[in-house]
Amino acid sequence: MAILEVMVVGSRARGPMRADARRNYERIVAAAEEIFTAHGADASLEEIARRAGVGSATLHRHFPSRRSLLEVVFRDRAEALCARAREHASHGEPGTALFAWLRDFTTYAAASRGLVGSLLRDGRDADLLDESDGCAAMITAAAGELLGRARRAGAVRDGVRAEDLLALVSAISLTSHEGAGEGDDGTRAGRLLDLVIEGVRTPRAPAVAASASASASASAAS
Repeated sequence: MAILEVMVVGSRARGPMRADARRNYERIVAAAEEIFTAHGADASLEEIARRAGVGSATLHRHFPSRRSLLEVVFRDRAEALCARAREHASHGEPGTALFAWLRDFTTYAAASRGLVGSLLRDGRDADLLDESDGCAAMITAAAGELLGRARRAGAVRDGVRAEDLLALVSAISLTSHEGAGEGDDGTRAGRLLDLVIEGVRTPRAPAVAASASASASASAAS
């Protein structure tokens, strides 16, 4: 199973909520993301409730089971990543937007890795990793949109596929984690991603380089 597929799973449809209920819901999800990432999928639900500033009854009213909370944490991460893709597309030059988002995806992959690993080790709720209600497709579509804009702008090589970029970045996350030494703060992942970006970036066209060289020579002669 591809790492992208195991890092994103589905969640239940959410109905309308009162403002106070929505605030509690969002605080619970934010706390769960932090605690599940730090301590794994079997982290204390009571600790999550304390971090969110709500009672256990409130947590269980929104999330009747640990599984339902895990589903939402995974999906919200995927949605946030896709929102970042839209932000980059609206504010950045196409090539720059794509490459900046790939760095966001590296962070996403690294943050999801520990939670996925704990599900696989524990075995409980591990079937979550086989489910999908379109999250993986949503991330791939976001990558494809950025890639298409970059390709049309001439910023990336022909033949580069969104699925290939995501697979490369996912592999960087795994490789960096397995080979990380003490004090490694993600710089290895950054270096590897730089190599990927240079590999897919369109090289400077020879005609442009020649023109620039000719201009420089003319300026020097004058």
